[in-house]
Amino acid sequence: MHRYDLISCHDCGVLYRKRAVGPRERARCGRCERVLYRGTSAGRSTGMKRRYGLSGQDARTVNKMAAIVLGALLTFLIAQFFPIVQLNVNGTTSSATLLGAIGVLWTERMQVVASVVFCFTILFPMVELGAMLHVTLSLRAGHIPPGFHRLLRAVHAVRQWGMTEVLMLGILVTIIKMTSLARVMPEPALFAFGALTLMLAVVSHFDPRTLWDIGDRVGERSATRQGRTPDLPLAAAVHAADGRRLLACDACGLLNMAGRSDASVKRLACARCGSTLHRRHPDSVRRTWAMLLAAAVLYIPANLLPVMYTRTLLTNQDDTIISGVMFFWHSGSKALAIIIFTASILVPVLKLVVLALLAFTAQRGSRWRPLQRTKLYRLVEFVGRWSMLDIFVVTLTVALVRFQSLAVITAGPGALAFCAVVVLTMLAALQFDPRLIWDPVDPHGEKHV
Repeated sequence: MHRYDLISCHDCGVLYRKRAVGPRERARCGRCERVLYRGTSAGRSTGMKRRYGLSGQDARTVNKMAAIVLGALLTFLIAQFFPIVQLNVNGTTSSATLLGAIGVLWTERMQVVASVVFCFTILFPMVELGAMLHVTLSLRAGHIPPGFHRLLRAVHAVRQWGMTEVLMLGILVTIIKMTSLARVMPEPALFAFGALTLMLAVVSHFDPRTLWDIGDRVGERSATRQGRTPDLPLAAAVHAADGRRLLACDACGLLNMAGRSDASVKRLACARCGSTLHRRHPDSVRRTWAMLLAAAVLYIPANLLPVMYTRTLLTNQDDTIISGVMFFWHSGSKALAIIIFTASILVPVLKLVVLALLAFTAQRGSRWRPLQRTKLYRLVEFVGRWSMLDIFVVTLTVALVRFQSLAVITAGPGALAFCAVVVLTMLAALQFDPRLIWDPVDPHGEKHV
């Protein structure tokens, strides 16, 4: 059996033989219902195959990836270097770029919040787009770029932390909030962020593991043309007779041979990308509990302390997350009030409760409703990023409301506490290994289908 013919489910550990699926079809795990992989277009590109050394399907996949990533990167640059919106109050104007807004936070001694916003909205999306563009263009030319595995590992690591879609929603909330204070005029970056959100949604459907497989095939053809034996990863074939186990790499997805005992698994690296292999994430439950407890403690000041201070000629006002929700509710924007309440108050509480339930049941080896608990884990993993909405609104509001003595808004300590809660709950979800849910169901923690 060829190494490309097997795939391991990330959430429950079941091993499957890959089967061909159509361009709009998806292969799902039969036990936990996770999407394993999506079908790709299999159009013919005969001329490209002769020129670049890629098969027709590989060439088509790489070309599509390169085109959308290049477009997204150009749009990303426009979004960063142009103002988002401009405010006008009695002839006094104020505008801000995303970088400028982050700079304002930094100068107001909110360096931690500024660094987090910079990473989530600029650094991580830029790393993903830049790495994927370099890899796809190199593969399109028929060769493996230097640092190929490191680049794709970087894409895998930063993808779950990029939050452009949350930022776009934060921009829209800020605009609606500012309409009660000033005349709002859209600037080029506003439209660029809207287009970038759609493009990154398409990019997120590209699985980096597909590029790893294509890279292996390019390496095979290159070695064959040069008359040498290809330096390939260890073939992932099931050897029931010798009892050795297969460990799936969390980064590239390759199934690696491991020894019969847990001791032989320690310090084992993936044969393809070099990532450290683990049968289960080390100390998964204890690390999840540690992150959850820290987030629960910080959740109290995050809601009680002000996230913004508003200073005007007539009044001084301290705004908490709750007061922000009430502002939109009483101003007639009840839909926005519900969105902010859900993202900033309800979602963090649900994340804490659900992750505590998952950690508790996994620690006790419970067999209670494993499918439903796995779906709860996926839900927490998906909604975790949306809690950053309030932080992005604060960032943009602080940068825009700079009208000298008329009105100035500054960030408060509640923003720092809430930002820490969001990051800690996301880290808790990453530390939890969902395969622990299924280990009591199957004594070996994995099955072969």
